[in-house]
Amino acid sequence: MLFDVQGQSAYCYTGGKLLDTSLPAIVFIHGAQNDHSVWALQSRYFAHHGYAVLAVDLPGHGRSSGPALASVPAMAQWLLALLDAAGIQQAALCGHSMGSLIALEASHQAPARVSRLALLGSTYPMKVSPALLDMARKDEASAIDMVNIYSHASLTGRSAIPGMYTPGVAQKLMQRLSQGNPAQLFYTDFTACNEYANGEQAAGAVQCPTLFVCGTRDMMTPIRSARPLVARIPHAQTTMIDSGHSLMNEQPAAVLDALRDWLDRTVAPTQQA
Repeated sequence: MLFDVQGQSAYCYTGGKLLDTSLPAIVFIHGAQNDHSVWALQSRYFAHHGYAVLAVDLPGHGRSSGPALASVPAMAQWLLALLDAAGIQQAALCGHSMGSLIALEASHQAPARVSRLALLGSTYPMKVSPALLDMARKDEASAIDMVNIYSHASLTGRSAIPGMYTPGVAQKLMQRLSQGNPAQLFYTDFTACNEYANGEQAAGAVQCPTLFVCGTRDMMTPIRSARPLVARIPHAQTTMIDSGHSLMNEQPAAVLDALRDWLDRTVAPTQQA
């Protein structure tokens, strides 16, 4: 589904259902150098079980036009503008990695618009090593290779889907988003994560139900680095999944179960046949 947001075309996957804004809404926000497809299982499930679903392509990613936005606050402003364009007054925000910072910042900018927060593979500050940033600027292909290795718990590519090599799927997506994109998308996204400076204040202001989903073998945002952020939201719940940073790729069913169980405890959506 396409929307006009800030003068540019914005694509959102609606889970194979027409968007019904009378239903409780949930918005899925991808991480750096990704697009809506990383949420394929979760977005489709919720769309068929009583939710209005938007799995976004951020500007300059996937099917959304315009330049990639250079800061987390700008991405959060864009997300709120997307809700306006879709006619959604309030939504649960579910973000992975960079997307978790966007969700957190959006809840700070407009707390009344956010009913729930689910933060996957999150940490604050989300610092990126200078060596990786330099590599992203000078040799994007090598930077993609490095991040893909560190994002997975195992390069053997275990998957619940026979024949699927999960690290390969993730790497091909990042490579595809780079092809023909002169904007150094990888560098732009990771710089935005590195420079985001409002996480502590935003977390301290969160009032809505919040869930952290963390990978037990996450080397990009390890649980030890996430604990200060979790502590800033005293009412937050935490679920651990046996996974690396690429949670939805390595453990899609476990991620779905965590989100479904948590939302079932906090939201009573209208069930559809």
